[in-house]
Amino acid sequence: MEEALVQYGPAVGYIVLLLGSFVEGESVVLTAGFFAYKGYLSLPAIMLIAFLGSLFADQLLFFLGRIYGPGMLERKPAFREKAERAFGLLHHYHIWFILGFRFVYGIRTVSPFVIGASGIPVKRFAILNVIAAAIWAVLSCYAGYLLGYFFADEIEYAIGQAIKFQKYTLSGLLVLLTTVGIYFYMKHKKAKKSVDQNDSNG
Repeated sequence: MEEALVQYGPAVGYIVLLLGSFVEGESVVLTAGFFAYKGYLSLPAIMLIAFLGSLFADQLLFFLGRIYGPGMLERKPAFREKAERAFGLLHHYHIWFILGFRFVYGIRTVSPFVIGASGIPVKRFAILNVIAAAIWAVLSCYAGYLLGYFFADEIEYAIGQAIKFQKYTLSGLLVLLTTVGIYFYMKHKKAKKSVDQNDSNG
């Protein structure tokens, strides 16, 4: 990612961040915060982009839940299990749940859909969604920035080790696939030779 930022500029980082924030991708946002500390991205800019991406995605899911939620909950048992958990939290905590569901792992994506299906007024959700998206964006981006401030050397070492491990993994996979391909090729060739011999003998 750092090489891409150097080669193509910050635009590529902002695009990846926007896409990641659509699905509440904390790892993408934290990484953006780290690169803001390194000077490749602007901290205020990544906060704004993360805010807009999260706000748009959850508002869209809210409207989809409002329109299609009840029917989908009936048809999808696996989806309904997560939805029931979100409904329970929404019932007990209401405003606090809407403000904090982005920080609850496992139900982050389904929550705005469930909130829309619950019949909460559009205006109320929109106001709370703006507040919640701003809190999430600022905290997540600043957390990544602080990670860079305190652990920049350790993070760069871990990234380097991960890239090194990935290269070894890809090399090993390539060798394995080549070996398997040769094995089946030789097996097929041997079987074909045996059939040809039987045909010539017959």
